[in-house]
Amino acid sequence: MAHFNFENRKVHYRITGTGDPLLLLHGNTVSSKMFDFILRKYKKKFQVILIDFPGHGKSERLKEFETDFWYYNSKVCYTLIQGLGFEKTAVVGTSGGALVAINLALEHPDVVSYLIADSFEGELPLDSYIKSLRNDRQKDKRKILAKLFWLYNHGLDWKSIVDKDTNVNIEFYKTGKSFFHKSIAELNVPTLITGSKKDEYCNNLDRIYDKLKIKNRAIDVHLFEEGNHPAMLSNKDAFFNLITSRLK
Repeated sequence: MAHFNFENRKVHYRITGTGDPLLLLHGNTVSSKMFDFILRKYKKKFQVILIDFPGHGKSERLKEFETDFWYYNSKVCYTLIQGLGFEKTAVVGTSGGALVAINLALEHPDVVSYLIADSFEGELPLDSYIKSLRNDRQKDKRKILAKLFWLYNHGLDWKSIVDKDTNVNIEFYKTGKSFFHKSIAELNVPTLITGSKKDEYCNNLDRIYDKLKIKNRAIDVHLFEEGNHPAMLSNKDAFFNLITSRLK
């Protein structure tokens, strides 16, 4: 089991497949195991790098998550890339992982060859999402499929991880800050942002992404007509074909 150290904590990662490096970044409340269902296809084409953010999956647990969660984890990912000795890697982040991926590309464009940011809410937390988050999560924790999925991703302490994530989302929302420390206008690596028009968490992704594109005309946008959150999984075959065409 491979680990590296970040701020005296063990962070789990794994590498599989052959080809150009591709870093996959998982969303909030889950771990790199969310990609297990699609990994077979990816590792035939890429050298896939998977990481469990600190406190998630097989990484060492944290008492609490950093309030600036998405920027913090971009620093974790940069440490991993540096430690592995990759000159550059393509990065695909989905949901909360997309926010981490964008932070990584903004802060360290020298190590990102191509950025794909999937199914994220833009620069700021969505009011509608945050205001119902705690109640929604309590309901989800009673659903058998959600429980099994979180158990698969983390193990027996999955409830604690979900609760910490709920807290950090709410606390970050209170700061009124952007997810990113730099303007999206400063993003200067080749970038594709994706999502589903029927995303149940971000049902106005077209308007959100249009605002981002106004700030940075170099960003490409692709919205799938069907599928739910995240598009990377709900449109798995079309998504794979889309990004492989971009990463040739």
